[in-house]
Formats: sequence, C-alpha cells, structure tokens
Amino acid sequence: MDHPIKRDHARFRKIVKGKVRDNLRKYVSQGQQIIPKGNDKFTVPMPSIDIPRFKFGDKSEGGTGQGDGQQGDPVDGEPGEGQPGEGEAGEGEGNKELEVEMGVEELAKILGEELELPNIEPKGKQQIASTVDKYTSIGTVGPDSLKHLKRTYKQALKRQMATGIYDPNNPRVIPIRGDYRYRSADTKIEMENSAVVIYMMDVSGSMGEEQKEIVRTESFWINLWLKSQYKDIDIRYIIHDATAKEVEEETFFRTRESGGTLISSALKLCKHIIETDYDPNEWNIYPFHFSDGDNWSADDTKMCLSLLDDHILPASNMFCYGQVESRYGSGQFYKDLNARYHQDHEKVILSKIKNKDAILDSIKEFLGKGK
Repeated sequence: MDHPIKRDHARFRKIVKGKVRDNLRKYVSQGQQIIPKGNDKFTVPMPSIDIPRFKFGDKSEGGTGQGDGQQGDPVDGEPGEGQPGEGEAGEGEGNKELEVEMGVEELAKILGEELELPNIEPKGKQQIASTVDKYTSIGTVGPDSLKHLKRTYKQALKRQMATGIYDPNNPRVIPIRGDYRYRSADTKIEMENSAVVIYMMDVSGSMGEEQKEIVRTESFWINLWLKSQYKDIDIRYIIHDATAKEVEEETFFRTRESGGTLISSALKLCKHIIETDYDPNEWNIYPFHFSDGDNWSADDTKMCLSLLDDHILPASNMFCYGQVESRYGSGQFYKDLNARYHQDHEKVILSKIKNKDAILDSIKEFLGKGK
C-alpha cells in the first residue's frame, strides 16, 4: 500500500503537469523562462499554484490566551509602543511564484500531447551499439552492494524449516554464508539511435533581437522533443551573413552583423559538418535554417537549391526552414523553396513564423511528420 506522502506527491505532480499543459502557450509566447539545471532537469515557474497554509478558526483567528492584558494590547512591550515592522501597508498581492523541477521526459510528453506529435521513426537500419548491464537474475556470489536481502531471508527460512531448526514460537531467521543471494547482471548489446541538430541562422542587420528570441525559444522546445526521442544528440550552431562560421550556443543568439546575406555560405558549412563528422548511416540528421527570407541574389539561391538536392537532403531526415517575419525582410527565400519543393515534400518542411504566438504551430509543422 502506498504511503500517504507518496500519494500526495503524485497528486501534486499531476497538478503541476496540468498547469504546465494549460499554460504551455504562455511559456512559449511570453518567454516564461524554463531554466536547465543539468542532468536533463529543468526549473519551471508555476505562478498560479497556492502553497497550503494553516488556518485557525473560521476567520484565521487564534485561540483564547491567558494572563493580564486587554483586547488590542501589543503582545510585547507597553501599550502604545511601536513594534518592529510597523509602517504603511503595501498594495497588491505578494509574489506567490513557485518553482518546480521537471525532467526532459515530462516536459516533452506535455509538448507532444499538446501538439499531438508522433514519435519519431529513426531512418536507416544501422545504429550505434552500446553495452548495457541489466540486473535481471539472482546468483549465489557477488559483492555486498548487490546482496538481495529478501531472497537471502527466504533462502535462510527455507533451510531452517527443511532442517527442523525453525521455531515458530521463537521465529529467528539467521542466514549463513550459503543462504546469501545476489543480484546478477546480464550483459546485453543494445542498439541506440543518435541524432545531430544543425541550426543555421541569418545574423545580418535585418534579423533583430525579436527575431533571435523567437529562434531561441523555438530551438529550446525542438531540442527538448528530440532529446526525448534519442538517447544521444549533438547540437551544432552556424551563423551567417555573407560568410558562415560555426559558433557556440551563446554566440549563436547574441551575434548581429551588418553585411549582406548569402544563404549558400551556411549550407556549404552544414554540408562540410555532415561529411566530416556524421555518417548518415549512423546518425539521424536535422538541419534547421532560420532567416527573414532575404538572399543576395537569384544565383546564390540556385546554389542553395543545388546544395540541398545533391548533398543535404539525401543525408538528412528532413530539412526545416523557418522564416521569421521582419519589417526589413522580403521573404523571397521561402517563395523560392516552396516553388521548388512544395508543402508536401517528403523531406523539406517550411514554416512562416509571424511572431511568438506562432512558435508552437511552427514546431508542430516541423515535428508533426515524425521523421
């Protein structure tokens, strides 16, 4: 039978998950910070949960006291003396925000249920092999740390009953060396799928802080979902204007340049990373490109299409292009991709992201095919 504390904790976790699900669009569109804590754990703010508190009587009044004094006298000091903490009352309620810890699986499940995302079916048959020890049997030898107390007790009881030394009136069960039982590991080879996500972003002058914040938020939730689908995942970041370079995550979201835009520079670097580090037979590859749709020339767009057709698409599970609306962007690259691949293409997924409210819909467009 479960302990009442465990039941209460499970009920609280259920309430928390319901609150996160109900407020998912607020977390995404209003930039509510879900903070990584390491070990695939996250701190989630929960502003609308009231902490239980004690209440005394119908009107939160205390009980009847004893001793000298009149109604209204201070508890300490002489009547009329000012007490520490006196002052003008503030306005409004205090901050009741509560932070709870949730794991990747919990958050990803909420995202998947909200967006009705299918589980990903990894491409290819080749996978990465790993050795796993699973304690699935019981042995008669082993270290003390693996001693199985329940099995040891049962074995000692059976021995004492079989030899007639067990006394029901004095039910002492004392194991001897031959009674000890230990958990035993079976070594198995398990096949694991691995994935790499390659983010590319235009950082030219027309991509401002608002556009980058949209990309940052969307990439957080995309990463969360993919981490729930794959045991091992790499994330690479490419920024570009007229030239491209690989950077760390912090640089990816903070850099802004003033030059023109050559999208082919990012796709060339993406191609190089795939060919150098990720065998398509062993890795599930997800390139994402975010831009406001401007490109330097029609000739560069032709080069982009050639890179996609000949190199990136054959190696990838899918190629996702997210066009973040900007007052300075023409949106032409989306039109060029749509003319070439259309919305029903097997591997090319296109999404227009007008503002933060459109992020969840964009995620569903990218991940909804389960590839």
